[in-house]
Amino acid sequence: MPVPDFQTLMLPTLSAYADGGRPSLADVRRAVAKAAGLTDGDIRETVPSGRQSTLTNRVSWAVVYMERAGLLRRIGRGVYTLTEDGERLLARNPSRIDINVLREFPAYVNWKRTAEASGPDDGATPRQAPKDAGTPEEVLERVALALGDELRADLLKRVRAAEPAFLERIVLKLLSAMRYGGGDAEMTRVTGGTGDHGIDGTIKEDALGLDEVYVQAKRYAEGNNVGEGDLRNFAGAIDAAGTSKGVFVTTSDFTPAAMDYVRRSPKRIVLINGGRLASLMVKHDIGVRVTQTYAVKRIDDGYFDADEP
Repeated sequence: MPVPDFQTLMLPTLSAYADGGRPSLADVRRAVAKAAGLTDGDIRETVPSGRQSTLTNRVSWAVVYMERAGLLRRIGRGVYTLTEDGERLLARNPSRIDINVLREFPAYVNWKRTAEASGPDDGATPRQAPKDAGTPEEVLERVALALGDELRADLLKRVRAAEPAFLERIVLKLLSAMRYGGGDAEMTRVTGGTGDHGIDGTIKEDALGLDEVYVQAKRYAEGNNVGEGDLRNFAGAIDAAGTSKGVFVTTSDFTPAAMDYVRRSPKRIVLINGGRLASLMVKHDIGVRVTQTYAVKRIDDGYFDADEP
């Protein structure tokens, strides 16, 4: 089963402190995983960025929210204990603890009011997240992923609408940004045109120019996939040029027969379809620019636990 949302984990998280002990967060996560019936696979599940396990993220946020509500008290780095309010809440044998329950506690209400009041003074009304929106980090990551999907789709649409020669230049610029030719644009050469024999450009493999990679770029509409014949012609072209390495790029995709041919071919041919092309362009800042950066910061517990700041 997937890891439950952080509000669903609030009750088993608070219950992990019920015996009056001072468990570490690792101990709390183990208790929560057992209470929720999570498998080893569930526990290894990560947030979209892959930087943290979903369980760790959600238990940590459950602790943060309940500490703000006064149900838990921090007594050391990563160590919390149950407060009297926390004990009284558990004594009620609640079937669930979530944000609606936390609103019963003045400490939580005051925290939320202070947080909203200290936000950007742009006159906007603070938006309320849906009940199952997830932790703040998860919401932020989902928004970032959605914006990324939209950007890549729009970028691919723009490339498909451009002239074929524009795609050839984009591909060579991308390969240069990926450090082919040592990142030196002078190591690239557009060759596309009449009599190009299936080669649209070349780029040196390294800064010394010891080997050359041949490039073919096909600006095809979605659904018009590159077939085995195109790959055979490309392999023949790079063979005639006396090399064995090539990159075949298309704004559509490749047929299974084309991909199978490349797997069997003695030539080293890399296939880049439209989706991968858009992703690489975004990663290497080709045709895109940063408009806003958000820095996500956390409290440095070590700073406050030190004898002197």
